[in-house]
Amino acid sequence: MVQENWIGSYILVVRGKRTVRASEIPGLLDLSTPERLLLVEELWEMISPDEILVPQSHKTELDHRLSRHKQSPGSLLNLEELQRKLEEQK
Repeated sequence: MVQENWIGSYILVVRGKRTVRASEIPGLLDLSTPERLLLVEELWEMISPDEILVPQSHKTELDHRLSRHKQSPGSLLNLEELQRKLEEQK
């Protein structure tokens, strides 16, 4: 990853190709939040799962968590339980 200064902000150069910053896309910042979310969803759907590189450490951690769940499925919290617990801690 190489960073170069560009008009007071940073752009990213990956594998020799310059990436586009959101602030560089005309009209993007004028979109409402729901419109930007729809755009993000469309962009995400354009990415093939084969293009997403998952580090081995993440795969190992997922395997570890799945194994723990299979050994003791009742000991983990579902999303609602986790959210309730977090709210109680506030």
